[in-house]
Amino acid sequence: MTEAKNRVTLIGIKMAKPGEEFIYVGSVPACEGCKVRKACHNLLEGRRYRVETVRPTTHTCSVFEDGAQVVEVIEAPVVALIAGEMAIMNSRIVFEYPCNRDDCRSYDLCHPEGLNEKERYIITQILGNAPDECLRGRKNMKLVELLPL
Repeated sequence: MTEAKNRVTLIGIKMAKPGEEFIYVGSVPACEGCKVRKACHNLLEGRRYRVETVRPTTHTCSVFEDGAQVVEVIEAPVVALIAGEMAIMNSRIVFEYPCNRDDCRSYDLCHPEGLNEKERYIITQILGNAPDECLRGRKNMKLVELLPL
C-alpha cells in the first residue's frame, strides 16, 4: 500500500481537529495579498484531506472568521462504487463515473466528493457489495476505498 505523506497547511481554526476531513476547493479572491497564502494553498484542488496533527501556530484570516491554524494533513481515502472486476486490493485504477443517473440511490457513491474523474487511484480496501441495486442494471458493483496516487 502507498504510504500517506503529511503536508503542512492552514485551515480554519474551527476545523482544526485531528480526524476532521475536508475537500480542498482552492483559493478565493480574499486570499490575494495574504502573507501566508502559499502555505494555505499547497493542496490539490478537489481532493479529500484528513487532519492528522494540529500545531499551535495561528494566523488572522479574511476567509475564516476565527482565523487559520497550522495543521498537518494527509490525503484521505474516499469510498466509491466501481465495477466488481476492477475491485482488486492494492491495484491501481483510473476512476471513471459508472453512470450519470442522478435519480439513483447510489449516485453519491458513483460520484463521491473528493475523487476526480480520469485521475489515478489505488484500491486500499474492498468494503463489499453495492448497498443498492443499480438502476442501469449493472451487476457486481463493489464498494471500495480509493486513495490518490
